[in-house]
Amino acid sequence: MPRNRWIWIPLTIVVVACLLVTCGGGFLFLWYQQGEGIEFLERLAPSSQLTPGIRPTPEAKPPARPSATLNLPGGEPPTLDPALTQDATSASYIVEIFGGLVTLDQDLEVVPDIAASWELSEDGTTYTFHLRDDVKFHDGKPVTAHDFKYSIERACDPATGSVVADTYLGDIVGAHDKLRGQADEVSGVVVVDDHTLKITIDSPKAYFLAKLTYPTAFVVDQENVEGPVQPWTDRPNGTGPFRLAEYELGLRIVLERNEAYYGTPKPALEQVNFLLAGGSAMTMYETGELDAVPVGLADIERVLDPSNPLNEELSVTLPMLSLFYIGFNVQKPPFDDQKVRQAFNYAIDKDKYVDVVWKKMQVKAEGILPPGMPGYNEDLRGYLYDPEKARQLIAESKYGDASKLPEITLNVSGGGGAAARQVAAIVEMYKQNLGIVIAIQQTDWATYLWDLRAHRYQMFGLTAGWIADYPDPQDFLDILFHSESRNNDTRYSNPEVDRLLEKARGEQDFEKRMELYQQAEEMILADAPIVPLTHDVDYWLTKPYVEGMIYPPAIIPKLKYASISR
Repeated sequence: MPRNRWIWIPLTIVVVACLLVTCGGGFLFLWYQQGEGIEFLERLAPSSQLTPGIRPTPEAKPPARPSATLNLPGGEPPTLDPALTQDATSASYIVEIFGGLVTLDQDLEVVPDIAASWELSEDGTTYTFHLRDDVKFHDGKPVTAHDFKYSIERACDPATGSVVADTYLGDIVGAHDKLRGQADEVSGVVVVDDHTLKITIDSPKAYFLAKLTYPTAFVVDQENVEGPVQPWTDRPNGTGPFRLAEYELGLRIVLERNEAYYGTPKPALEQVNFLLAGGSAMTMYETGELDAVPVGLADIERVLDPSNPLNEELSVTLPMLSLFYIGFNVQKPPFDDQKVRQAFNYAIDKDKYVDVVWKKMQVKAEGILPPGMPGYNEDLRGYLYDPEKARQLIAESKYGDASKLPEITLNVSGGGGAAARQVAAIVEMYKQNLGIVIAIQQTDWATYLWDLRAHRYQMFGLTAGWIADYPDPQDFLDILFHSESRNNDTRYSNPEVDRLLEKARGEQDFEKRMELYQQAEEMILADAPIVPLTHDVDYWLTKPYVEGMIYPPAIIPKLKYASISR
């Protein structure tokens, strides 16, 4: 996600919610002018803050719980509307509340969900989905093919305002016309009968089914969406394994088991409480108030110590299908110059960044695609750390000297702890290696996403990233870097890269597809619209009495696998 997939990490999911601290209202402008090189980084305390004086968050205590209740830390979702989802925090809840034609299993394979089966036409463009006849919304109303047609057309309705509908549904014939207000319906979505739906796409695409696992294609109830209770997402009538029982803004989100859930396994948990506020998550875990928590920088060393009892409760997902990076708006000076962008790549010591700032909790990114992603090029070597080369490139740029560069502002979301360490380290490297002082502008997560999509930023990212929606390089390269993609936040454009990405869309031979993506990745890196930094690694502690809890490298409906054995 833009789960925007932004971790959007989007970082991402619940992990990112832990790393990113949301500031209540307004912007903070900070300058980093102190420090002496890497020695300064090593003096950074884990509690370093970008945002001193934040008002204390109201304390959230876990409600009294039935025996089959799971308490987890959570993040505030910008939305619970599947059509509007562009970040991992929102998606982590939505995949539990709603469902679609297909979904991803624990192995990230596309499997049936509300569609029991499907056939593909000989030309590879028409999918005929046969819906299960036992699926109901949470209120007991049967789900039909008409509901899916309504949901897709609603997502593509300009009035809905979805910035991701084009990305995930744009392959469907007629979707673009609907999105542009030139048609009343999406012609490529046809209801054959109550339990049969046909979807026609503009050309054969091997990854199309995987795109339908993204929330934009999930089914919603028209009466719920257009009913008298607004916003309707306060009481969403989904189909997923859990239903939203309670949402206290800034305090908690409570999910309850859907007793009529059609899928397998049936959820064993009666209730899941996500605490959005309170004290230290690690302290609450150690006192038994939380049943699973992500591990942060302050605790990683003791948790990794084999002699520490917590070590036996540690799960590590290495790596996540994600990327943390610094993005440049290539249409805003000074990043309209390729040599400047390349210089900003050479000026970062990624090894020091990973070892000192991240305490080796993340994996250095050589390129864009993470290890484990199809098409990952293990022989790819990105920009080496070379400050002299970086200064030379600045001198060769149209600006001629670092002193002649316009003022530069780095926009970030989150302000404390790990986020502060990341930002401080990067801006200090640019100061030491290029003589450039960078201003920091911080905002809350929802506003950050909105402004990012509006291309208001000159330099952005770092504390946020991208997490895969499905295991295909198209999900990274095409969505982030094709010149016509709505998720192209860097405004990067290269006709040859576009050609390679478009050719890969229709290539049916897997090996040839991967070769095309690898060629595109190398060209994008040379053009340097981003500085790839790290791939995320997931560290979670889970109580021994919690069984079946999984931490996959991408966002899937996972709570149905968990149970309590006490």
